[in-house]
Amino acid sequence: MKGTMKVAVMNGIGKMGYTTRPIPTPKEDEVLVKLEYVGICGSDMHYYETGAIGNYVVKPPFVLGHEPGGTVVEVGSAVKHLKVGDRVALEPGKTCGHCKFCREGKYNLCPDVVFFATPPVDGVFQEYVAHEANLCFKLPDNVSTMEGALIELAVGFHAANQGGAHAGQTAVVMGAGCIGLVSMMALKAEGVSRVYVVDIMQKRLDKALELGADGVINSREKDAVQTILDLTDGLGCDLVIETAGTEITTRQAIEMAQKGANIVLVGYSKSGEMTLPMSLALDKELTFKTVFRYRHIYPMAIDAVASGKINLKGIVTNIFDFDDIQNAMDKSISDKANIVKAVVKIAEETKV
Repeated sequence: MKGTMKVAVMNGIGKMGYTTRPIPTPKEDEVLVKLEYVGICGSDMHYYETGAIGNYVVKPPFVLGHEPGGTVVEVGSAVKHLKVGDRVALEPGKTCGHCKFCREGKYNLCPDVVFFATPPVDGVFQEYVAHEANLCFKLPDNVSTMEGALIELAVGFHAANQGGAHAGQTAVVMGAGCIGLVSMMALKAEGVSRVYVVDIMQKRLDKALELGADGVINSREKDAVQTILDLTDGLGCDLVIETAGTEITTRQAIEMAQKGANIVLVGYSKSGEMTLPMSLALDKELTFKTVFRYRHIYPMAIDAVASGKINLKGIVTNIFDFDDIQNAMDKSISDKANIVKAVVKIAEETKV
C-alpha cells in the first residue's frame, strides 16, 4: 500500500503534535495493520510527563503508544495464518529468538527486545504499522479491536501465573488502576476463591466491585492489613499482587500475607528503592516473585475475553479521537482519579 499516514508525535515534555510519514511496507514475514484503537499506558504518560523512564530517554520527535488493535490490510509473502480483513491484537515486543532467555521460553527477558514506544523505538500512535505476523493474534468475532488493543494488559495474567494462583485461595490486589483491575479479573478467571482490592481512590474501588472483586478496602478510611486479617480469621491472605508500586503498599503486602504466602511485585516505585520489613518476611517464609511485561499470554488472554471471563471493555472509562491526542494525554495525567483506562480511537472499527 502506497501513500502517507498521519502520525502523532511527542515534540517535547507535555507537547504533542502531528506529522506525516510513508505507510510502511511489510516484509515477507510481516503484515500491515490499519490501526483502530491504541491504549494509553502508564509508561506513555510517564514519558510524556518526564521525558524518561530510567535509562530510556525520549529524543523528540517520538511516537508513543504500544497497545494496538486493528485490521490486516496487507500480508507478507511468507505469512500463511493471517489474511486481509483479519482483526488482530499486536504483541508489542519483538525479541531476538536465539539468546539464552528466548531459547528457554522466557522471551520477555530478552536483552535485545525491540518494543513499541520504548526509546529509541517509536510506538504506534499512527494510522498503520507493519509488524511481525507471529506477533499478531487473530481476534474472535465477538472480541472488538478496542478489546484487542487492551490485550497488552496480559501482564495481569502473568502476575497471577507468577503467584501460582489457584482455587481455594484468598488473594489481595494492591492498587485498582488498570493493571490492578486486570490482575483481579485474571485471579478470578484462574479460579481464586476470594479476591479483595485495596486502593485510596473510591471510584476505582467501585470499578473493581463492578468488575467482580469480592470486596474492596479504601485504605484512607480503613486499616487494610487489619481488615484482611479480620476477613481471614487472623491468618492472612495466600497471595498478594502489588501493582501500586509504593513502599507503603509493599509493606502492607508483607504484613497481610500469611506464612508461606506468595507476593508478586508488579508496580514500579518512583525512586526504584524501598525499605521493607525483611525480618518479618523471613519469619513468614514468604516467596517474592516479580513481573517484567509477560510471555506466552496473548492466546490465553484473548480466550478469556472471548469467553466472558475478562471484561476489558469495563475498564475503559474514556475514548479520545486521534485528532485530540494532546487533550488525551493531558487528561490522562491530570484526571487520574476518574480515568481508569483511556484509549485513542485511530479509525472506525472494521465490522465482522
